Amino acid sequence: MSSADDTPESADRVGVAHIHASLNNTIITLTDLTGAETLAKSSGGSVVKQSRNESTPYAAMQMAEEVAETAQERGISTVHVRIRAPGGNMNTNPGPGAQAAIRALARAGLEIGRIEDVTPIPHDGCKGPKGRRGRGN
Repeated sequence: MSSADDTPESADRVGVAHIHASLNNTIITLTDLTGAETLAKSSGGSVVKQSRNESTPYAAMQMAEEVAETAQERGISTVHVRIRAPGGNMNTNPGPGAQAAIRALARAGLEIGRIEDVTPIPHDGCKGPKGRRGRGN
């Protein structure tokens, strides 16, 4: 093999898919590795008509297909996934669209690298909201 055959392919770019999955909506943002440049983004409201369907797995699949198509146009073949739930003093479990979005990204032809959970966890910050029975004193 000559040195001309060893040229690196430009199609092996890596991106990061940030999936914010709450109980009411799912948002997918595709960035470069540093996270500074947004390459593609999609939310539940852009793919379904009713607001109650924004967080469904079907909407997440449609969003992931849109984002994957844009990623492949830009030459990205591998994606690291960062899943974020609302977190803080709220729900720390991602919504129903998170798993469906990852599956749809893989089916669309993108290679999945790392999957990490980046849900914010409070380190004894603000006091949580009082519940139904916590109104006294």
